[in-house]
Amino acid sequence: MSLRCSSVVEFPVEEVFAWHARPGAITRLTPPWQPVRVLGEATSLRDGRAVLGFPGGLRWVASHRPDGYRPPHRFVDQLTSLPLSAVLSWRHTHEFTSLDERSTRVTDTVETAVPERALRAMFTYRHAQLRDDLAAHARARAWAASPRTVAVTGSSGLVGRAVTALLTTGGHQVIRLVRRPARSRDERQWRPEDPAPDLLTGVDAVIHLAGSPIAGRFTDAHEAAIRDSRVRPTRRLAELAATGGPSAFVSASAVGYYGTARGDEILTESSPRGDGFLAEVAADWEAATTPAAEAGLRTTNVRTGIVQSPRGGVLALQHPLFSAGLGGRLGDGHQWTPWIGIDDLSDIYLRCVLDPGLSGPVNAVAPVPVRNADHAATLARVLSRPALLPVPELGPRLLLGERGARELAFADQRVHPERLRRAGHRFRHPHLETALRHVFGRPAPGG
Repeated sequence: MSLRCSSVVEFPVEEVFAWHARPGAITRLTPPWQPVRVLGEATSLRDGRAVLGFPGGLRWVASHRPDGYRPPHRFVDQLTSLPLSAVLSWRHTHEFTSLDERSTRVTDTVETAVPERALRAMFTYRHAQLRDDLAAHARARAWAASPRTVAVTGSSGLVGRAVTALLTTGGHQVIRLVRRPARSRDERQWRPEDPAPDLLTGVDAVIHLAGSPIAGRFTDAHEAAIRDSRVRPTRRLAELAATGGPSAFVSASAVGYYGTARGDEILTESSPRGDGFLAEVAADWEAATTPAAEAGLRTTNVRTGIVQSPRGGVLALQHPLFSAGLGGRLGDGHQWTPWIGIDDLSDIYLRCVLDPGLSGPVNAVAPVPVRNADHAATLARVLSRPALLPVPELGPRLLLGERGARELAFADQRVHPERLRRAGHRFRHPHLETALRHVFGRPAPGG
């Protein structure tokens, strides 16, 4: 069988081809609903190899063919790994046709035994990612014309993988700050309590994402891990950045800053801090970046909402339940749920690194908030499943503890991205349904 997918992007052919050749492209193009991980990227579109990992240890090795390499118009990859290649054919031709100086036709042709139904959504997703990523990088050039070197903590997490891939496909260099010994030139070992004096040498900006997962039963030990993994390591890194090198320091934060029960109050970056454990942690977390700000670094605190991606976070927990028809609202579902699509969050981090006009707290939430009941109904609709089973309040309390249920499951926060709105920021997916349809590969009815 041969499958052919084609679309037009409003960018020159050389730019489109170059995007595919940069590190991070395969990560940006891999659909989040598929049970696959990128284990290795091709070092060359001419003769490199990309390695994908599937559950059970199965690997898909895509080898690029020198005889199909004609930059900037064509490259070809072919499945070569056993046992898959013995039972499954796959030859993928990527073609780029210049229509004029500003537009390119992108055509993917796959010769394979894989059913078309399984592939159509994947290529729709890939073409949308390419188009939107190129647009994000075009906007970013208005803030910074030249590439930057960005040090990133937490690069292996859900947000870190998406952000680093977006940066590198834009031509920026990423240095991953890892806790284990470095294994490559793009890694440096980071000791959170005692970072090396030369850790940030040659770095233009820092993105600090690392921290112990918040989800879990809120015991004293769990709360201590949340706090201890954020506040002091952030301060030590900010103190190091303050000694020279970076000009921008971007640190994760959370909408938990606003507390647990704000009702219909519209919360912007100028709203006062709320009450509760996460509000206290978020305030201390942000205060820990003060050494960088006081040293003159442009410092940004990204107050992140609930990230929408089936690869991780809350949505990864909800997805199996809703797919089985067992999902529903939490309690009465009246509480506001501040959410953000994973790609929009990546765009926000890109802007925080590059935009000289952005500093201080930034609400990383979609501009159209929803209540929990609306979120449940929308997710069920996207997955074509009912949402008839409301989750009683006892469930989250048993799972998260009384404090955790109050802080997470039943938090009521109507957060708006006021700073980004004033900056004229463009969201890829301002509405929840379009965001969910994108990350699950589910087109709208009739689409």
